[in-house]
Amino acid sequence: MSVAFSSPYLLSVCLLVCSNIFMTFAWYAHLRELKDKPWIIAALLSWIIALFEYLLQVPANRIGHEVMSVGQLKIVQEVITLLVFLPFSVFYLREKLTLDYLWAGLCLLGAVYFMFRSKMGT
Repeated sequence: MSVAFSSPYLLSVCLLVCSNIFMTFAWYAHLRELKDKPWIIAALLSWIIALFEYLLQVPANRIGHEVMSVGQLKIVQEVITLLVFLPFSVFYLREKLTLDYLWAGLCLLGAVYFMFRSKMGT
């Protein structure tokens, strides 16, 4: 294992980012790519994509749980979800960027603070 990935925090976050990219495609790419196909085709293809997400997400959570609580892992996952979903929705799905993303992000920063404040000594 390289020095860059020696931290369970960093390794867990990197794996969660990768898993979230797969899951975002599994959940939403069919809205653009398969909109003319029956929903069952989209569901089956999404399940195939989701398999790769789980192959990254499960080890990410196990590694992360060595140094974080389940609540902290969940909040980290939600932050990553927003950070992955925002460019996906704007650039891939061509959705309009609104201030709602900023407000949601600020709420998540508050959640991060409250979940990690004991580790920050406050």
